[in-house]
Amino acid sequence: MIMDYKYIEQLLERYWNCETSLEEEDILRTFFSQKDIPAHLLPYQALFVYEQKEVSTHILGSDFDSKILSVINEEEPLKVKARTITMTQRLMPLFKAAAVVAIFLTLGNAAQESFNSSKNDAVNLAGYNKIDKGASVAMSDSTTTDTLQKATLQPIPANIIK
Repeated sequence: MIMDYKYIEQLLERYWNCETSLEEEDILRTFFSQKDIPAHLLPYQALFVYEQKEVSTHILGSDFDSKILSVINEEEPLKVKARTITMTQRLMPLFKAAAVVAIFLTLGNAAQESFNSSKNDAVNLAGYNKIDKGASVAMSDSTTTDTLQKATLQPIPANIIK
């Protein structure tokens, strides 16, 4: 008795191209779960029968979660809440670092001023130091002397002009 299995072969071709519907895949599973399968289709039998055999043997029970949780001594998994971080909170370490630098600079300037003040200066009651006229950069700058007036004018050589 020779049977024509063209429909099954067409379904297999569509299955490999991912074009079958769920009903057609059920037809293939039902066909390959039979005992009498032609020899040229036997290599595909394990693929379609595998789901039916393995599903029944490796299913976790409904008490699996409670067993695992009892082993690790935890009743429920911890729930973690996501929190939003504002831009001010993100920049807070930078603000703190800038404040520390400002404090060090202020203390350093105060310490330097206390070493620079002369012994003749008594304690200033108002808390302000009198500004002494001393050597400043603007007063001792070289621009106070005009170098152009001191220089004598010399004629430019003829070979440079050409």
